[in-house]
Amino acid sequence: MTLSDWKSRLRLGGGIGKRSLGARIGFGLAAVLALYLLIALVIGWYWSQEPEPFAVKEGARQAAEASGRQLVNGYTTVQTLKTVAGTLLDKPGGYLSNDIAPPGVWLDNMPSWEYGVLTQVRDMARALRKDFARSQSQSTEDPDLARGEPLFHFDNRSWALPASENEYRQGIRALDRYLARLSDPQPKAQFFTRADNLNNWLGDVSTRMGSLSQRLSASVGRVRLDTELVRPEGGGLKPVIEEKVVETPWLQIDNVFYEARGQAWALAHLLRAIEVDFADVLAKKNATVSVRQIIRELEAAQEPLWSPMVLNGSGYGMLANHSLVMANYISRANAAIMDLRALLAQG
Repeated sequence: MTLSDWKSRLRLGGGIGKRSLGARIGFGLAAVLALYLLIALVIGWYWSQEPEPFAVKEGARQAAEASGRQLVNGYTTVQTLKTVAGTLLDKPGGYLSNDIAPPGVWLDNMPSWEYGVLTQVRDMARALRKDFARSQSQSTEDPDLARGEPLFHFDNRSWALPASENEYRQGIRALDRYLARLSDPQPKAQFFTRADNLNNWLGDVSTRMGSLSQRLSASVGRVRLDTELVRPEGGGLKPVIEEKVVETPWLQIDNVFYEARGQAWALAHLLRAIEVDFADVLAKKNATVSVRQIIRELEAAQEPLWSPMVLNGSGYGMLANHSLVMANYISRANAAIMDLRALLAQG
C-alpha cells in the first residue's frame, strides 16, 4: 500500500468521525429539547388546574382565632375577599397572567380564569370603599380601603417595575389593616350591613353577569339588534334599529369560557360570605333562599370540564357547546340576582 493510499484512508476516516460526532451532538440536543418540552407540558397541565373551593365560614373563624381577633360583622366578607385575592398569588404556579417565560407564557386558560377572579375582587374592593364601610354618601371613606382599592386595579399583565403581584399583595395588606381596626375591641373602622349597600354591589354583579352571558352566547355567532345606535330627531334622540352579527373570535372562545369560570368561582365565595354577614337583612327581606339559589347556579358553572378542549358545536349540532352551557348557568344566576335586588328594594 502506498503512502497516498494511507493518506486517503485517514482523510475518509476523519470525515466519518466528524459526521458521527455531529450526529450524536444533534441527537443529544434533540433529546434535551424533547425532555424540556415534556416537563414544561406536565408543569403547564398542573398549573392549569383550577383551585378547589374553600369553606368560607370556617375559614373566617380560623383566621380570627389565629390572629386573636373578634369575629365581628363584616369580618367574613373581608376575610373571604383576602383569601380569594390571595389564591390568585399563591395557587400552584403563582400568578401566571404576567409570565414571560415557559411554560407560563404558553398558557392562556388560567390567565383568563385569573382575570375573571380579579374582576370580582376589584368590584368587591370598590363596594367596600364606597358603600359597606361608609354610613352615608357624605361620610369619610376608610383610609386603608382608599389606599388598597386602587392597588387591585393595577395592570394585571405588568411583569416588573412594579410587578402585578407586588401591587395586589399590598392591596391584601391594606384589607388586613382595615380588618384589624374593624375587629378591635374598640372598633376604629365600620362595616354597615344595610339593604341599600348590598343592593348597590349586586347591581355591579348583575351587570357583569349580563355581559358574560352575552359574550358566551356569541360563541356560535348571532344576529342581534344594535340597541346602542341613536340619531337626533325632533329635538330628541331616536333609536336606530339595525342588525349586526356578533360572534366571538375562534381563538377567544376558551378565554371567555375560563374568564366566566373565574368570576363564578370568586362570586360564589363572596356570596357565601354575604350570607353570613347580612344574615339579618336577608332574613328580614325573606331573601336568604334567593342567595342560596344564586350560589347553586354559580357552583354548577364550575363543574369539571372532562373534554380536553372547550367545544364549540352549534346550538343543536352533534357536538357540545360548552360556552352555551356556561351561558345558561350565568343567565340563571343573573335572573336570581335581579329577583334578589327586587326583594332588597322592598320596604
